[in-house]
Amino acid sequence: MSEMIVIRDLTKQYYQKRWVKAVDGLNLTVQEGDIFGFVGPNGAGKTSTIRIMCTLLQATRGDIFVAGHSAQREPRSVRRSIGYMPDFFGVYNDMLVWEYLDFFGACYDLAPQTRKGLITDLLELVDLSHRRNDRVEGLSRGMKQRLSLARTLIHDPQVLVLDEPASGLDPRARVEIRRLLVELARMGKTIFFSTHILADVAEICTKVGIIEGGRLVASGTPAELQQLVLPHRQIQVEILQQRLPDNPEPEPQQALIAWLKNIPGVLDVEHAAENTAGENGLVAPQENDSEDRKQRVRLQINFNGDDSAVSGLLKALVEQADLNGMGILQFHEGSRNIEEIFMRATKGIVT
Repeated sequence: MSEMIVIRDLTKQYYQKRWVKAVDGLNLTVQEGDIFGFVGPNGAGKTSTIRIMCTLLQATRGDIFVAGHSAQREPRSVRRSIGYMPDFFGVYNDMLVWEYLDFFGACYDLAPQTRKGLITDLLELVDLSHRRNDRVEGLSRGMKQRLSLARTLIHDPQVLVLDEPASGLDPRARVEIRRLLVELARMGKTIFFSTHILADVAEICTKVGIIEGGRLVASGTPAELQQLVLPHRQIQVEILQQRLPDNPEPEPQQALIAWLKNIPGVLDVEHAAENTAGENGLVAPQENDSEDRKQRVRLQINFNGDDSAVSGLLKALVEQADLNGMGILQFHEGSRNIEEIFMRATKGIVT
Protein backbone atom coordinates (compact mmCIF):
# COMPACT_ATOMS: atom_id res chain seq x y z
CA MET A 1 0.00 0.00 0.00
CA SER A 2 1.14 3.55 -0.73
CA GLU A 3 1.32 6.42 1.73
CA MET A 4 -1.73 8.60 1.11
CA ILE A 5 -1.23 11.20 3.88
CA VAL A 6 2.19 12.12 5.28
CA ILE A 7 2.50 14.75 8.04
CA ARG A 8 6.07 15.91 8.62
CA ASP A 9 7.18 17.98 11.59
CA LEU A 10 3.95 19.97 11.51
CA THR A 11 3.75 22.99 13.83
CA LYS A 12 1.08 25.67 14.03
CA GLN A 13 1.31 28.63 16.38
CA TYR A 14 -1.35 31.20 17.24
CA TYR A 15 -0.98 34.44 19.14
CA GLN A 16 -3.65 34.82 21.84
CA LYS A 17 -2.06 37.29 24.28
CA ARG A 18 0.81 34.81 24.15
CA TRP A 19 2.16 32.38 21.57
CA VAL A 20 0.36 29.03 21.73
CA LYS A 21 1.34 25.90 19.80
CA ALA A 22 -1.90 24.31 18.64
CA VAL A 23 0.16 21.66 16.80
CA ASP A 24 3.67 20.86 17.98
CA GLY A 25 6.04 18.85 15.76
CA LEU A 26 3.43 16.36 14.55
CA ASN A 27 4.58 13.40 12.44
CA LEU A 28 2.08 10.90 11.08
CA THR A 29 1.52 8.57 8.11
CA VAL A 30 -1.79 7.22 6.79
CA GLN A 31 -1.76 4.37 4.29
CA GLU A 32 -4.05 4.06 1.28
CA GLY A 33 -7.37 2.46 2.23
CA ASP A 34 -7.09 3.21 5.95
CA ILE A 35 -9.94 4.47 8.09
CA PHE A 36 -7.83 6.64 10.37
CA GLY A 37 -9.33 7.98 13.58
CA PHE A 38 -7.67 11.18 14.80
CA VAL A 39 -8.61 11.20 18.46
CA GLY A 40 -8.17 13.83 21.12
CA PRO A 41 -9.99 16.12 23.53
CA ASN A 42 -11.28 19.53 22.51
CA GLY A 43 -8.31 21.86 22.03
CA ALA A 44 -5.87 19.04 21.23
CA GLY A 45 -5.00 20.36 17.75
CA LYS A 46 -7.22 18.15 15.58
CA THR A 47 -9.04 20.90 13.68
CA SER A 48 -5.86 22.95 13.11
CA THR A 49 -4.17 19.88 11.61
CA ILE A 50 -7.14 19.20 9.34
CA ARG A 51 -7.40 22.80 8.16
CA ILE A 52 -3.72 22.80 7.21
CA MET A 53 -4.23 19.49 5.41
CA CYS A 54 -7.12 21.01 3.46
CA THR A 55 -5.06 24.13 2.58
CA LEU A 56 -7.26 26.43 4.67
CA LEU A 57 -4.41 27.36 7.03
CA GLN A 58 -0.70 27.90 6.57
CA ALA A 59 1.60 25.87 8.81
CA THR A 60 4.13 27.69 10.95
CA ARG A 61 6.59 24.92 10.16
CA GLY A 62 6.50 21.54 8.44
CA ASP A 63 4.18 20.25 5.74
CA ILE A 64 1.43 17.76 4.91
CA PHE A 65 1.51 15.66 1.74
CA VAL A 66 -1.77 14.29 0.37
CA ALA A 67 -1.51 11.77 -2.49
CA GLY A 68 2.05 12.98 -2.98
CA HIS A 69 1.15 16.69 -3.19
CA SER A 70 2.38 19.34 -0.76
CA ALA A 71 -0.34 21.31 1.01
CA GLN A 72 2.06 24.27 1.22
CA ARG A 73 3.36 24.28 -2.37
CA GLU A 74 0.62 22.54 -4.39
CA PRO A 75 -2.68 23.56 -2.78
CA ARG A 76 -4.78 23.14 -5.94
CA SER A 77 -3.57 19.57 -6.45
CA VAL A 78 -4.32 18.76 -2.81
CA ARG A 79 -7.84 20.19 -3.14
CA ARG A 80 -8.46 17.93 -6.13
CA SER A 81 -7.33 14.93 -4.11
CA ILE A 82 -9.49 15.47 -1.02
CA GLY A 83 -13.12 15.73 -0.06
CA TYR A 84 -13.39 17.92 3.04
CA MET A 85 -16.30 17.95 5.46
CA PRO A 86 -15.91 20.52 8.27
CA ASP A 87 -17.39 20.12 11.73
CA PHE A 88 -19.90 22.90 11.06
CA PHE A 89 -20.64 22.80 7.37
CA GLY A 90 -22.60 25.34 5.35
CA VAL A 91 -25.69 24.26 3.47
CA TYR A 92 -27.79 26.49 1.27
CA ASN A 93 -31.25 26.16 2.77
CA ASP A 94 -33.13 27.64 -0.19
CA MET A 95 -31.77 24.98 -2.58
CA LEU A 96 -33.29 21.61 -3.34
CA VAL A 97 -31.20 18.60 -2.35
CA TRP A 98 -30.25 17.73 -5.93
CA GLU A 99 -29.50 21.41 -6.69
CA TYR A 100 -27.08 21.54 -3.77
CA LEU A 101 -25.02 18.68 -5.20
CA ASP A 102 -25.34 20.05 -8.75
CA PHE A 103 -23.92 23.40 -7.61
CA PHE A 104 -20.79 21.80 -6.14
CA GLY A 105 -20.40 19.54 -9.17
CA ALA A 106 -20.34 22.66 -11.34
CA CYS A 107 -17.69 24.17 -9.05
CA TYR A 108 -15.48 21.20 -9.98
CA ASP A 109 -16.14 21.76 -13.71
CA LEU A 110 -18.13 18.55 -14.12
CA ALA A 111 -20.25 18.42 -17.28
CA PRO A 112 -24.04 18.73 -16.78
CA GLN A 113 -24.73 15.19 -18.03
CA THR A 114 -21.99 13.78 -15.80
CA ARG A 115 -23.43 15.63 -12.79
CA LYS A 116 -26.91 14.29 -13.43
CA GLY A 117 -25.95 10.62 -13.20
CA LEU A 118 -23.49 11.24 -10.38
CA ILE A 119 -26.07 13.02 -8.23
CA THR A 120 -28.46 10.08 -8.58
CA ASP A 121 -25.73 7.64 -7.53
CA LEU A 122 -24.59 9.74 -4.57
CA LEU A 123 -28.10 10.26 -3.21
CA GLU A 124 -28.64 6.51 -3.39
CA LEU A 125 -25.33 5.90 -1.59
CA VAL A 126 -26.27 8.19 1.33
CA ASP A 127 -29.91 7.04 1.32
CA LEU A 128 -31.40 10.41 0.37
CA SER A 129 -32.97 9.53 -2.98
CA HIS A 130 -36.45 9.96 -1.48
CA ARG A 131 -35.58 13.55 -0.45
CA ARG A 132 -34.12 14.53 -3.81
CA ASN A 133 -36.65 17.31 -4.48
CA ASP A 134 -36.98 18.56 -0.91
CA ARG A 135 -35.47 21.80 0.30
CA VAL A 136 -32.25 21.45 2.28
CA GLU A 137 -33.75 23.41 5.18
CA GLY A 138 -36.31 20.62 5.68
CA LEU A 139 -33.67 17.94 6.37
CA SER A 140 -32.79 16.72 9.86
CA ARG A 141 -29.25 17.28 11.14
CA GLY A 142 -28.36 13.66 10.39
CA MET A 143 -29.64 13.98 6.82
CA LYS A 144 -27.68 17.21 6.36
CA GLN A 145 -24.55 15.37 7.49
CA ARG A 146 -25.18 12.66 4.90
CA LEU A 147 -25.83 15.27 2.23
CA SER A 148 -22.58 17.01 3.16
CA LEU A 149 -20.76 13.68 2.88
CA ALA A 150 -22.25 13.19 -0.60
CA ARG A 151 -20.98 16.67 -1.50
CA THR A 152 -17.43 15.71 -0.49
CA LEU A 153 -17.63 12.80 -2.98
CA ILE A 154 -18.89 14.80 -5.97
CA HIS A 155 -15.44 15.03 -7.62
CA ASP A 156 -14.43 11.43 -6.70
CA PRO A 157 -11.53 12.33 -4.35
CA GLN A 158 -8.96 9.79 -3.22
CA VAL A 159 -9.03 11.01 0.38
CA LEU A 160 -11.94 12.02 2.62
CA VAL A 161 -11.07 14.42 5.44
CA LEU A 162 -13.88 14.69 7.97
CA ASP A 163 -13.80 16.94 11.02
CA GLU A 164 -16.05 15.53 13.77
CA PRO A 165 -18.51 13.91 11.30
CA ALA A 166 -20.74 12.52 14.07
CA SER A 167 -20.82 15.71 16.16
CA GLY A 168 -24.30 16.49 17.46
CA LEU A 169 -25.94 13.42 15.91
CA ASP A 170 -28.33 11.10 17.69
CA PRO A 171 -27.25 7.44 18.17
CA ARG A 172 -29.07 6.17 15.05
CA ALA A 173 -27.59 8.88 12.83
CA ARG A 174 -24.12 8.14 14.19
CA VAL A 175 -24.50 4.47 13.31
CA GLU A 176 -25.61 5.43 9.78
CA ILE A 177 -22.57 7.68 9.30
CA ARG A 178 -20.23 4.91 10.53
CA ARG A 179 -21.75 2.44 8.07
CA LEU A 180 -21.29 4.94 5.27
CA LEU A 181 -17.62 5.41 6.11
CA VAL A 182 -17.02 1.65 6.12
CA GLU A 183 -18.76 1.36 2.74
CA LEU A 184 -16.63 4.18 1.31
CA ALA A 185 -13.46 2.48 2.55
CA ARG A 186 -14.57 -0.70 0.74
CA MET A 187 -14.85 1.45 -2.41
CA GLY A 188 -11.17 2.33 -2.08
CA LYS A 189 -11.32 5.70 -0.33
CA THR A 190 -8.80 6.66 2.35
CA ILE A 191 -10.64 8.22 5.28
CA PHE A 192 -9.12 10.57 7.85
CA PHE A 193 -11.58 11.76 10.48
CA SER A 194 -11.24 13.53 13.78
CA THR A 195 -13.44 12.72 16.73
CA HIS A 196 -13.69 12.69 20.50
CA ILE A 197 -16.44 10.03 20.38
CA LEU A 198 -14.41 6.96 21.22
CA ALA A 199 -17.14 4.48 20.32
CA ASP A 200 -16.84 5.57 16.68
CA VAL A 201 -13.13 4.78 16.73
CA ALA A 202 -13.58 1.35 18.28
CA GLU A 203 -16.24 0.37 15.74
CA ILE A 204 -14.65 1.22 12.40
CA CYS A 205 -11.02 2.42 12.51
CA THR A 206 -8.16 0.39 11.06
CA LYS A 207 -5.63 2.88 12.52
CA VAL A 208 -5.80 5.39 15.36
CA GLY A 209 -3.73 8.41 16.34
CA ILE A 210 -4.17 9.99 19.78
CA ILE A 211 -3.23 13.67 19.99
CA GLU A 212 -2.97 15.79 23.12
CA GLY A 213 -1.57 19.28 23.55
CA GLY A 214 -0.67 19.36 19.87
CA ARG A 215 1.54 16.27 20.14
CA LEU A 216 0.95 12.72 18.97
CA VAL A 217 1.05 10.55 22.10
CA ALA A 218 0.20 7.18 20.51
CA SER A 219 -0.46 5.75 17.05
CA GLY A 220 -1.17 2.36 15.50
CA THR A 221 -3.89 -0.22 15.03
CA PRO A 222 -6.33 -0.60 17.94
CA ALA A 223 -4.56 -3.88 18.83
CA GLU A 224 -1.13 -2.21 18.74
CA LEU A 225 -2.31 0.63 20.96
CA GLN A 226 -3.77 -1.85 23.40
CA GLN A 227 -0.46 -3.68 23.59
CA LEU A 228 1.51 -0.45 23.89
CA VAL A 229 -0.59 1.19 26.59
CA LEU A 230 -1.82 -1.92 28.40
CA PRO A 231 0.87 -4.56 27.81
CA HIS A 232 -0.41 -7.15 30.29
CA ARG A 233 -3.57 -9.24 30.11
CA GLN A 234 -6.41 -8.93 32.59
CA ILE A 235 -8.00 -12.23 33.56
CA GLN A 236 -11.36 -12.07 35.31
CA VAL A 237 -12.11 -14.96 37.69
CA GLU A 238 -15.25 -15.70 39.66
CA ILE A 239 -14.94 -18.23 42.49
CA LEU A 240 -17.65 -20.03 44.45
CA GLN A 241 -16.68 -20.50 48.09
CA GLN A 242 -17.86 -23.19 50.47
CA ARG A 243 -19.62 -22.12 53.64
CA LEU A 244 -18.02 -23.26 56.85
CA PRO A 245 -20.39 -25.08 59.26
CA ASP A 246 -19.60 -22.74 62.16
CA ASN A 247 -19.68 -19.54 60.09
CA PRO A 248 -22.79 -18.40 58.18
CA GLU A 249 -20.72 -16.04 56.00
CA PRO A 250 -18.09 -17.11 53.44
CA GLU A 251 -14.50 -16.36 54.45
CA PRO A 252 -12.12 -14.52 52.07
CA GLN A 253 -9.80 -16.97 50.42
CA GLN A 254 -6.54 -15.16 51.10
CA ALA A 255 -4.54 -18.37 50.73
CA LEU A 256 -5.67 -18.74 47.14
CA ILE A 257 -4.73 -15.14 46.36
CA ALA A 258 -1.29 -15.62 47.89
CA TRP A 259 -0.86 -18.81 45.84
CA LEU A 260 -1.85 -16.98 42.64
CA LYS A 261 0.71 -14.23 43.24
CA ASN A 262 3.48 -16.84 43.18
CA ILE A 263 2.51 -18.19 39.75
CA PRO A 264 5.03 -17.25 37.00
CA GLY A 265 3.61 -14.48 34.83
CA VAL A 266 1.15 -13.21 37.45
CA LEU A 267 1.94 -9.54 38.03
CA ASP A 268 -0.79 -8.83 40.56
CA VAL A 269 -4.11 -10.09 41.88
CA GLU A 270 -6.79 -7.63 42.89
CA HIS A 271 -10.45 -7.75 43.68
CA ALA A 272 -12.51 -7.05 40.56
CA ALA A 273 -14.52 -3.84 40.62
CA GLU A 274 -18.17 -4.42 41.36
CA ASN A 275 -20.92 -1.93 42.06
CA THR A 276 -21.93 -4.01 45.06
CA ALA A 277 -18.53 -5.25 46.14
CA GLY A 278 -17.90 -5.39 49.84
CA GLU A 279 -14.74 -6.03 51.79
CA ASN A 280 -12.18 -8.60 50.63
CA GLY A 281 -13.70 -8.74 47.14
CA LEU A 282 -16.93 -10.35 48.30
CA VAL A 283 -20.04 -9.06 46.59
CA ALA A 284 -22.10 -7.31 49.22
CA PRO A 285 -25.26 -9.35 49.83
CA GLN A 286 -28.40 -7.82 48.40
CA GLU A 287 -31.88 -8.48 49.68
CA ASN A 288 -32.89 -10.44 46.59
CA ASP A 289 -29.59 -12.32 46.15
CA SER A 290 -29.60 -16.10 46.15
CA GLU A 291 -27.53 -17.93 48.78
CA ASP A 292 -25.09 -19.07 46.06
CA ARG A 293 -24.52 -15.50 44.90
CA LYS A 294 -23.58 -14.43 48.41
CA GLN A 295 -20.67 -16.89 48.30
CA ARG A 296 -19.03 -15.55 45.14
CA VAL A 297 -15.62 -13.85 44.99
CA ARG A 298 -14.46 -11.97 41.92
CA LEU A 299 -10.77 -11.45 41.22
CA GLN A 300 -8.76 -9.76 38.50
CA ILE A 301 -5.41 -11.32 37.64
CA ASN A 302 -2.93 -9.08 35.81
CA PHE A 303 -1.04 -11.62 33.74
CA ASN A 304 1.94 -11.45 31.40
CA GLY A 305 1.83 -14.58 29.28
CA ASP A 306 0.75 -16.01 25.93
CA ASP A 307 -2.36 -18.10 25.21
CA SER A 308 -0.60 -21.31 26.25
CA ALA A 309 0.33 -19.74 29.59
CA VAL A 310 -3.28 -18.61 30.13
CA SER A 311 -4.46 -22.16 29.50
CA GLY A 312 -1.92 -23.46 32.02
CA LEU A 313 -3.03 -20.86 34.57
CA LEU A 314 -6.64 -21.99 34.24
CA LYS A 315 -5.71 -25.66 34.72
CA ALA A 316 -3.61 -24.92 37.80
CA LEU A 317 -6.28 -22.62 39.25
CA VAL A 318 -9.01 -25.25 38.90
CA GLU A 319 -6.84 -27.82 40.68
CA GLN A 320 -5.88 -25.44 43.48
CA ALA A 321 -9.46 -24.25 43.97
CA ASP A 322 -10.64 -27.86 44.21
CA LEU A 323 -8.06 -28.57 46.91
CA ASN A 324 -9.44 -25.64 48.91
CA GLY A 325 -13.07 -26.68 48.49
CA MET A 326 -13.89 -23.99 45.94
CA GLY A 327 -15.22 -23.97 42.40
CA ILE A 328 -14.43 -21.78 39.37
CA LEU A 329 -17.61 -20.24 37.97
CA GLN A 330 -16.00 -17.94 35.39
CA PHE A 331 -12.56 -17.46 33.85
CA HIS A 332 -12.17 -15.04 30.95
CA GLU A 333 -9.89 -12.35 29.62
CA GLY A 334 -11.31 -8.89 30.11
CA SER A 335 -11.50 -6.62 27.08
CA ARG A 336 -9.47 -3.41 27.15
CA ASN A 337 -11.63 -0.86 25.41
CA ILE A 338 -10.62 2.30 23.60
CA GLU A 339 -11.78 4.48 26.50
CA GLU A 340 -9.30 2.85 28.86
CA ILE A 341 -6.52 3.10 26.27
CA PHE A 342 -7.30 6.80 25.74
CA MET A 343 -7.33 7.58 29.47
CA ARG A 344 -3.98 5.84 30.00
CA ALA A 345 -2.34 7.49 26.97
CA THR A 346 -3.43 11.07 27.78
CA LYS A 347 -2.90 13.34 30.78
CA GLY A 348 -5.63 15.93 30.35
CA ILE A 349 -3.37 18.56 28.73
CA VAL A 350 -5.04 21.35 26.72
CA THR A 351 -2.95 24.01 24.91
